[in-house]
Order: sequence, then C-alpha cells, then structure tokens
Amino acid sequence: MFGMNGALTVFRREFAAYFNSPIAYIFIIAFLVLNSGLFMTGFFLTGTADLRAFLGNLPIFLIFFIPAVSMRLWAEDKRLGTFELLMTLPIGAGQVMLGKFLAAFAFYLIALAGTLPLPIMISVLGNPDLGAMVSGYIGAALLGALYLGIGTFTSGLMRDQISAVILGIMACFVVFIVGVPGVAATIDGWIPGLGAFLQHFVGLSSHYENMLRGVISMGGLTYFLGMTAVFLTLNTLWLEGRKY
Repeated sequence: MFGMNGALTVFRREFAAYFNSPIAYIFIIAFLVLNSGLFMTGFFLTGTADLRAFLGNLPIFLIFFIPAVSMRLWAEDKRLGTFELLMTLPIGAGQVMLGKFLAAFAFYLIALAGTLPLPIMISVLGNPDLGAMVSGYIGAALLGALYLGIGTFTSGLMRDQISAVILGIMACFVVFIVGVPGVAATIDGWIPGLGAFLQHFVGLSSHYENMLRGVISMGGLTYFLGMTAVFLTLNTLWLEGRKY
C-alpha cells in the first residue's frame, strides 16, 4: 500500500525519539505496575488461573494510556516546527504516517511484552486455557493498534499535546462505550436500530470479548484491522490536505 523505505526511515526516527526521553520509561513502568498490580490483587483474592481479569481491563485502561503515547506523533512536530520539513520530504504522506504509527505500535508492543511473566506464572500455578490466553494477547495487540490509529488521527488535528491527548481519550472512549450492550440498548430506545448498528460496526466490546474467550473470527479481525485502517487513512488524507 505504501512504499516501505520512507516509512522505515520515519519509523527509526520516531522509535528512537520515544527512548530519548524518560517519559517512555515512565509510561512503560506505569503500564506494568498499574495493570499487573490490579491483576495480582484480584488473583490472590480469587485464585482463578486465567488472564481474563487482566486482559478485560485493557480496553478501559488503554483509553488513557494510548493517547498519551500517540499525542506527540504530530503535535510534537508542530511544536518544534519540523512538521513543514516532514511534509517537504521526497516521500509520500502515507509513508510518513505509517512510519509514525508503526513506531508507536512497536513501543506499545514492548510495554505489552513486559506483562508476559503473568501468563508464565499462571501456567506454572494452574492449568489455564492457553488458547484463550494467546487469542487474548492477539486481541490486546489489535486493541492497541486501533486506539493508536485513533490517537494518530487526533494528534494530527491538534496543535499541542494536551489537546491531542484529551481528544484522543474522548474518541477512544466513544469507540469503547458504544459497544457496551447497555449503552447500545439505550441508544436503540432513542433511535431504533442505531444502537445495534453502532455496537456491531463501531463498538469494540463484543469483538474484543470474543477474543478473550479464545475465538478469533474473521469478523473480529476485519473489525480491528478495518477500523484501524479507517483512522490511518483519515490521517493520511489530512496530511495530503495540509500540503496544499
């Protein structure tokens, strides 16, 4: 879809930028401590050998974590005055966008990989459903990609990082909340059929829950990859518009 040479150049620049600041390490430590800490508290209270409690909290927790990761993608370039320079590089806008997105996604995957001692511990202590754990981690990766797609788009709309993270949180929250059955039913009460439509085609809850149960369906993959592609395409169109 996009040429990879330019995207890889942008990827290396952006990925290195994350670790040139202590903020990246603070984010990763906060992600691991908060998520793992909450899970371990419940684990010792219930003694249930599975990761549903940990993975089930991610859609809510990542609403705040992911926009904080993606807020700098475009807002930082605008603040430093390097945005115009990026737009004049002899590579397509799609390559620039893709490089930035992949750098943020790689950063998120590193943070997610830091939680792998949890499934190892559970496998040692109990007899969990390994298939459900694998599909749950796949779901967590796809969830992060979707939120990052949203965050990449919202970062491009704002001129400062605070505004970018606030708009990103709001947009991720909307995609999450419209998938909640109770919210969908309420919307259906106002406009019949709209809630069910939003729940199935926009909301992420049902698709993510299926993966937590060990079900990786074509519909779920299509939803996450398709929604992520929509926001990345919107970001690319926004970039193309800024060139003129």
